[in-house]
Amino acid sequence: MINSHPTAAELYQIVRKRLPKISLGTVYRNLELLTQNRTIRKLEIGGSEARFDGVIKPHHHIRCIACGVISDLFDVPQDVVPQQYLSLGDYDVRGYRIEFYGLCPLCKSKQATEEINNT
Repeated sequence: MINSHPTAAELYQIVRKRLPKISLGTVYRNLELLTQNRTIRKLEIGGSEARFDGVIKPHHHIRCIACGVISDLFDVPQDVVPQQYLSLGDYDVRGYRIEFYGLCPLCKSKQATEEINNT
């Protein structure tokens, strides 16, 4: 589960199998508490529903534009934005988010197969 980046609703469905009387509100509240305590990270990626990440070590993410899967990226330096941009105008910049997106290996393979079959 650590690398799956589930939504609150997905976690709710999993937890309900063990705790059938749990409410979605309880799941949301606990996810917010875990986020505030920095036990997990809340990901708000490109207009989609918030997802949660059990890996709190700093890293970036990449989202597949075909299937929506989100994967961890540990090979990208964390300081990709030069220091001079961390003070913009009158703002005291507290952070930034870079979104990577593309086709995951499975969707890339499917697309290549479809292109071969259509020729």
